[in-house]
Amino acid sequence: MTTKDPIPNPARPFTISRIFDAPREVVFEAWTNPKQMREWWGPKGFTTPHCKIDLRPGGTIHYCMRSPDGKDYWGIGVYKEILKPSRIVLSDSFSDEKGDIVQPAVYGMDPEWPAETLITVLFDNVEGKTKVTINHSVSDALAKKQGCEEGWSQTLDNLAAFLSKARV
Repeated sequence: MTTKDPIPNPARPFTISRIFDAPREVVFEAWTNPKQMREWWGPKGFTTPHCKIDLRPGGTIHYCMRSPDGKDYWGIGVYKEILKPSRIVLSDSFSDEKGDIVQPAVYGMDPEWPAETLITVLFDNVEGKTKVTINHSVSDALAKKQGCEEGWSQTLDNLAAFLSKARV
């Protein structure tokens, strides 16, 4: 289940949510354990050959998503807040392999895309299941223009598949 607006609102930040049939501690672990994250992170057809996580305020996440055609997309973030198992707040930027921030245009993003965004991930217990809500600080209109809704939706599909396999 994905929240969608028929018309993007340029003033509102982009938000997407999904309910997973797993306890929030399990879902939180999937977001914070690099071995698990490599199994599901990224849109459909992408792999994650690199994911390093230093899970603490001021710590970083550095990852690489590889597209089906073999192009690498590196990203880095700095954890601002970690409230286990209910909340993660982190910065998000494109980077190179060394973790140095690069301009989003290097990866084909719109010139309006900021060099750094803020992502808040909320994990809410809903009758034994977990509702994950992602708030991305870019505008709803810009995120949708760049295909973020599709990318996040496919990433959450991958997480759902990972969680269902993990529970078998």
